[in-house]
Amino acid sequence: MAQPNAATAAGLDPATLHDVLHVAANPDFDRWKEQVHRTGGCSDPVHLTGWSLAKDRTSGETLRRYSTETEPGGRLRVACGNRRASRCPSCAHTYAGDTYHLIRAGLAGDETKDIPATVRDHPRVFATLTAPSFGPVHNRPDRGACRCGVRHRDDDPALGTALDPDSYDYAGAVLFNNHAGQLWQRFTNRLRRELAARAGLTQRAMKDVLRVSYGKVAEFQKRGAIHFHAVIRLDGPDGPASAPPSWATVPLLDNAIRAAAVHAYTTITVPAAGDQPCRRFQWGRQLDIRPVKAFGDGSDITEQAVAAYVAKYATKAAETTGSLDRRIGNREVLDLLDVPDHPRRLIEACLDLAPLYPDRKLTAWAHMLGFRGHFSTKSRHYSTTLGALRQIRADYRAAQEGHADPDTVLVLAAWQYAGHGHSPGEAALAATIARDIHLNRQTAREALRLEGAAA
Repeated sequence: MAQPNAATAAGLDPATLHDVLHVAANPDFDRWKEQVHRTGGCSDPVHLTGWSLAKDRTSGETLRRYSTETEPGGRLRVACGNRRASRCPSCAHTYAGDTYHLIRAGLAGDETKDIPATVRDHPRVFATLTAPSFGPVHNRPDRGACRCGVRHRDDDPALGTALDPDSYDYAGAVLFNNHAGQLWQRFTNRLRRELAARAGLTQRAMKDVLRVSYGKVAEFQKRGAIHFHAVIRLDGPDGPASAPPSWATVPLLDNAIRAAAVHAYTTITVPAAGDQPCRRFQWGRQLDIRPVKAFGDGSDITEQAVAAYVAKYATKAAETTGSLDRRIGNREVLDLLDVPDHPRRLIEACLDLAPLYPDRKLTAWAHMLGFRGHFSTKSRHYSTTLGALRQIRADYRAAQEGHADPDTVLVLAAWQYAGHGHSPGEAALAATIARDIHLNRQTAREALRLEGAAA
């Protein structure tokens, strides 16, 4: 039997292997590897050219000078920051980690982020609001078979697709996705009114004793309809640092959420246009509300579980349904990328509806099946912000590198965009670096778990 060549043994095509060897033989390889490692193994780094200069604010003395002229290729590579796991697993891991800490801080408290641990005593629930039906789809009921007569496997690609594509309301589905953000806003407004009514207070008076805080994430169901998972918490008037009144309980919050979700106010009306009828959108009938437990009591709705669940979906989008993970320029792309029939019809519905509803930007968001909102959002006082978490990470790196106090140092800089991405060989090497970083993280987590178990 013939021996495999070097490229086959490495799992690379000959051209990529040749590029790997070329990159590794470059005199600047160690510095290139250091840059990629600093990005966490980013699969699509941004390339910058430019310089920075640090001076003492008092004396004017130059403390540090940097220029990309000495870097490999004359460029500095920085992480792309894309939250989608399908686009950049490395940056998505960072985004998920930040989201986890943001959500968990609002549940368990974090003194470093000015959120006291007493927040655990506040009423809080994990709520899921779903989309209405746009037609029967293949599903996997708890008992029996699907309406098509088949007991589908968990990984069956038919799950979520229309039983009768010709009668399924694809236009309604993408218009609902497109307006879901506004529907959430109406829900939160109504929730405050429902709470005030149950307390016998006006909304203005309620602001003096109670505040509603939340952190939420969007998730695409297999049928391509958006729904929201949200941690909803009741605080005192000053946010997490103040206790809510005694009448603000979990049952009261549960009841108010249910009332707000079905109230007539929590409705979005989309006017008729062309051949499209007037539509009124509300949340679907499936509404799940569960109290969040502070400590393990056999429940799966614990602080850690909820934070991990939200973080998981913060890095996923419509690509989980078989759709695309980037914007499209024309319909031909759907053929070139062999998009499955169900998401394809949803994307085509966006393109068909775009001229009828020009203000909804349906062409720009066709790859998202019409959804145009942020996937992960929170109210102002729920917890810390992603920006604050990123600044903590930047300050930590600056301290590690011995950078001086910004209050005493003036930094001048000029940067220009110079491209993005890797060559085929660089991409293969960067993927190896990313895997090593991931393995090291797993090893560290396992070591901490074993240490905690031993204690």
